[in-house]
Amino acid sequence: MLFAARSAVALHRLLDVLPVFSGDDRIERRFSLIPGSDFGTDALAALDSVGARCVPWDEAVRTPYDLTLAASPKGELDRLRGPLVLLPHGAGFGKTLPDDGTVDSASGLDPAYLLRRGTPLATLHALAHRSQVAELAVRCPAAAARATVVGDPTLDRLLASQGLRDRYRTALGTGGRRLIALTSTWGPESLLASYPDLPARLSTELPADSYQLALIMHPNDYGRSGAHDLAERHAPALATGLLTPRLYEEWAAVLVAADGVLTDHGSTALYAAALDRPLLAVCDGGDELIPGSPMARLLAAAPKVSGAAADTGRVAEHIVRAIEGHLPGSVRALAEPAFAERGRALPLLRTELYARLGLTPPATPAEPRLLPVPRVPAQAPAVHAVSAAVDGNRVHVERRPPHHDGPAGHLAAEEDAASVRHAQSAAVLFRRAGDAPAAARAVAGWTVGGWITWALDRYPGRRTAAVVLSTTHCVLRRRGGPLLSARIGACTEAGRVFRPDPAAVVSAVHCWLTATRAPSLPTTLNGLIGDRSYPVRLAPATDDEEDHAF
Repeated sequence: MLFAARSAVALHRLLDVLPVFSGDDRIERRFSLIPGSDFGTDALAALDSVGARCVPWDEAVRTPYDLTLAASPKGELDRLRGPLVLLPHGAGFGKTLPDDGTVDSASGLDPAYLLRRGTPLATLHALAHRSQVAELAVRCPAAAARATVVGDPTLDRLLASQGLRDRYRTALGTGGRRLIALTSTWGPESLLASYPDLPARLSTELPADSYQLALIMHPNDYGRSGAHDLAERHAPALATGLLTPRLYEEWAAVLVAADGVLTDHGSTALYAAALDRPLLAVCDGGDELIPGSPMARLLAAAPKVSGAAADTGRVAEHIVRAIEGHLPGSVRALAEPAFAERGRALPLLRTELYARLGLTPPATPAEPRLLPVPRVPAQAPAVHAVSAAVDGNRVHVERRPPHHDGPAGHLAAEEDAASVRHAQSAAVLFRRAGDAPAAARAVAGWTVGGWITWALDRYPGRRTAAVVLSTTHCVLRRRGGPLLSARIGACTEAGRVFRPDPAAVVSAVHCWLTATRAPSLPTTLNGLIGDRSYPVRLAPATDDEEDHAF
């Protein structure tokens, strides 16, 4: 068998089909790169990353294969010997490329590519919904006669992996925050082309303890610009903790983990809708969006972020309304015109493909592979601008990046992770206790009391220094005051346990001490952090706490 891919996008679709042949030692799987795409280099790199056995294209066209699978009709596929099965390279067929192929024809259903010298290119079109067969019948009747509905293998991976949502969120460090995914397709009408600074602006607009951001970019963005250039473009947002999942599988795990999605007209939005995630439409697709397509209907029904809101920093208001106003099942219904046979794509595809191979299918079931736990690296911000409101023993804290242009009461910095400039400017300095590297042979550390004294001496303008010992315990001192112990309780909602970032609690205690002239200790504060309330028991530190080494 040959898997022929012209781009990373097409290759990823083919990889999701592999379980059809799982465990069958009668099948030899070979991959080849179809020449002619601007993004072929990325496909080659993706093939190398999965360890696929590749054959040069010149060899592939000379070799007769029992079956070839491709996820795009473009390129020299007519040179191949043997039957060809075409899969969609996205969901919904909602996008047209004005400068590529037939005007107003959906990319993937264009007769200019589906017919070669008047003859259908493929022996089988394996589509996701009967409406796609109907659309193909209008555009290219000869190809439609060879079409069947099998569903969408990529969607089935997403649906099958929903039980891993908590595991994904733990790996991403989401905690009790709302994870908002921004999805951007490829081209001049995409979210990033329309609002290139939106990730950076949202990272300052949304409170850090309430929201986490992820940017799902199209593989062609990486192909055109490169990972390094994209990282430089989004450096301000990455420094605040923006997640940029990898192109294969990881983006899908992030979508499963997400609480809301901001989207353009890319097909990722249809997958998000099928997961019933609250959606906000940021772009309308312009001339690229095909009227009447499932994507067009989805965007027409989804709440919208106006251009004025996107330009003036009011997107957060729309996000909150979309999530809080979400009716379970309402968004999922919008994706139904794009996906049929949910959960059955691989068995149906196995039946079709093995019939063409003339083989009896394996006895083991064809099941979608669960999406792996993401390993996307995220920078943990070392500095925050903190605003707080103190009402008796109740303290409401919000943290944002230091360059946030709104009001802030103080700057808080992780002393051994922040720049000297930020450490010298911060009112609150802290360190997080951690184990020494396993390979260390000689270790120099601090006692809690020793480091706090050193920090207040080294930075004489700073007002509070603290050591975060664990997720539930901090020790701190406000300049001129006693050493204090803060024990942090959890917030329990419907059996789920949430804990805040202890550094946010340090800022809350600092603000309370600043506002309370003669605090009576021990006492319990009510820290409102990230829309949840946490009890904080504040008491004089013990000698053991002061002498604790870290």
